[in-house]
Amino acid sequence: MFSAFERMVALRYLRPRRKEGFISVIAGFSFLGIALGVATLIIVMSVMNGFREELMKRILGLNGHLEVYAAQGSMTNYDPIAEVIRGLPGVVQVVPLIEGQVMATAAGRSSGAVVRGLKPEDFRARAILANHISAGTLDNFKNESIVMGNRLAERLGLMPGDKVTLISPQGTETAFGTVPRMKAYTIAATFEIGMFEYDSTFIFMPLPAAQIYFKVPNAVTSLEVMAVDPDHVGAVRDEILNALHEPLRILDWQQANDSFFNAIEVERNVMFLILTLIIVVAAFNIISSLIMLVKEKGQDIAILRTMGATKGMIMRIFLLSGASVGCVGTLAGFGLGLAFADNIEIIRQLIQKMTGTQLFAPEIYFLSQLPAKVDSGEVATVVIMALALSFLATLYPSWRAARLDPVEALRYE
Repeated sequence: MFSAFERMVALRYLRPRRKEGFISVIAGFSFLGIALGVATLIIVMSVMNGFREELMKRILGLNGHLEVYAAQGSMTNYDPIAEVIRGLPGVVQVVPLIEGQVMATAAGRSSGAVVRGLKPEDFRARAILANHISAGTLDNFKNESIVMGNRLAERLGLMPGDKVTLISPQGTETAFGTVPRMKAYTIAATFEIGMFEYDSTFIFMPLPAAQIYFKVPNAVTSLEVMAVDPDHVGAVRDEILNALHEPLRILDWQQANDSFFNAIEVERNVMFLILTLIIVVAAFNIISSLIMLVKEKGQDIAILRTMGATKGMIMRIFLLSGASVGCVGTLAGFGLGLAFADNIEIIRQLIQKMTGTQLFAPEIYFLSQLPAKVDSGEVATVVIMALALSFLATLYPSWRAARLDPVEALRYE
């Protein structure tokens, strides 16, 4: 596409002489702008992807893909319903569950908590919980023992083997009025799944103990259904409704977390648009530097034209000069972005040590580590967009250079 002569002249123009130093500075800023824009886009998109994936992994790992409730109150005939749902296509697991809010107190400290009662075998089958036990053992998870998040245990100053008192807002009616329901439980183990909200609020207890504590004998509050494909739970919902001929309420994970994931998607799209402006500004810098270069090289262009260079050759020379800055900047940004995204947690910890500040507070961002997932399709989109903007930025200055009249250029030099 480009001849050896055109490449030689374009490369020569990329190394300007001393009097053209200002043009070189603008070209340098164009290079840095494109490189930083591409790198920033790759890093931010990777972090947003990683953030969404980690949240989904933890939310869907700890919660069911579908929650089946009775039309009113608790579900008493849950075993036959669970057996029917287990036999449906697309269903992996059905877990009877009791859930309630309590106040956990110990040694003068207290904290709100969410108690979930489920069978010990169902707890051990939940990999995200069973594989993230931070202290204690699940062998003791039976009878009147509990498993709680490690951050909640730290807040209350507890460890496995200690006792914690749970106070239910649903009190017990007595002759003297309503008395808060209180009961002490032994901590069998603590878990840490890396999501602040769950590690600091969740307590698990055996299903029979939960039925006694919440006064729902032989009943559960809901059935958690795990599907083969979480992204297509609508089909499983329809199967459940068709198979069960009784009034039920079904809530899937998309409905339960719709506003949350929509907010992440909106933020992701807005960040993409905002950061794209960095590349656009760098592309304008390429235009300004090329226009100045064309004006500075007016006499050279005229001499080349008188020596037989065509308008197409002149245009390709300046096209190559400007596009080279964009291409090299894009490649530099591509490498920098991937390297940063692959080591972002190490870099975060290093910056925290150097500055003494917390860059990624788990209380705010829910996760204890900064995640990043590089999407090859998104990276390709960013690279192609940067190359396209760089190429488009060179068209007008190159066209102006090709239209330069050699007679007029030499006359006023």
